[in-house]
Amino acid sequence: MEKIKVIIADDSDFVRDGMKIILDVDDEFEVLGSASNGEEAIRLAKINRPDVFLMDIQMPKMDGIEATKYIVENDLGKVLILTTFDDDDLVRQALKNGAKGYLIKNHTPEHLKQMIKSVYNGTGVMEESILENLANTSDISESNGGVNSFDTSGYSERELDIIKAVAEGLSNKEIASKLYISEGTVKNYITTILSKENLSHRTALAVYYLTGKKQ
Repeated sequence: MEKIKVIIADDSDFVRDGMKIILDVDDEFEVLGSASNGEEAIRLAKINRPDVFLMDIQMPKMDGIEATKYIVENDLGKVLILTTFDDDDLVRQALKNGAKGYLIKNHTPEHLKQMIKSVYNGTGVMEESILENLANTSDISESNGGVNSFDTSGYSERELDIIKAVAEGLSNKEIASKLYISEGTVKNYITTILSKENLSHRTALAVYYLTGKKQ
């Protein structure tokens, strides 16, 4: 089985070393190198092409937002953002630059591995706590007259209710209960919406609704 090749970029020695230890003991992963800033991560990637970057946001010289933009534009790999609970606006910027998801730093080893696998396999990943915060800040922006870059013109009121619920991180069962419709109806709505936007999964829909960026 081919290993998932990873580059870890974080300005904390503790975080880098800890993640490297977690991944090195698993035969499914290979850590190609560690970097303390975005410039180092890009330099490593040009020498040894990774599958996935574990990318901190706030780093010296080149931060994770700028590095993500360069990596995505130059097809150097997929980016999984490392974040803390107070990085909502920065997370939004990183997602707009093409990051495939984000990971709270107080993760468990198994959760870290699963998130990397999901990104490697093409599935966007989102921590529920940060997703909820992004949804809340999106609501505040709209209520203050902010411009939502998600085009709502092609959707019915019910479809928009479904989309907003997905962006809040609700399951089909929870959406059904909230909107007083069946789970089957929710599933059909989501399938139709994904088809309209040419998106492959609900996480990508949530990211698009919250950031205006399709993944």
